[in-house]
This record gives sequence, C-alpha cells and structure tokens, in this order.
Amino acid sequence: MAEYWYNVTTGKVEQGAHSSWRHLLGPYETYDEASRALEKVQQRNEEWEQDDE
Repeated sequence: MAEYWYNVTTGKVEQGAHSSWRHLLGPYETYDEASRALEKVQQRNEEWEQDDE
C-alpha cells in the first residue's frame, strides 16, 4: 500500500517519503488526504485552542 506525504516546503504531495522528515506531514493513505494536510492541521489547532478555553 502506498503512503503519501505532504511536503510543507514545496506544498506538494509525495508518494513515499522522498524529502527530509522535517519537511513532511503524514503518512496519509490517499493523495487527496495528503493534499488537505494543512487544512487538517488548522482544524486540529482550532479544536485544541477551544479545549484550552
């Protein structure tokens, strides 16, 4: 099964971890999930901020 990673430096999805780990978010099961990685990070951050309040 392929793994997909979102590269925060290039803004592109990689199939397999080809870049440095410090530039990658993942792994994700699908290309589409990986392409929405930053949206998921934003959503989780907002949820954690609400929990802190």
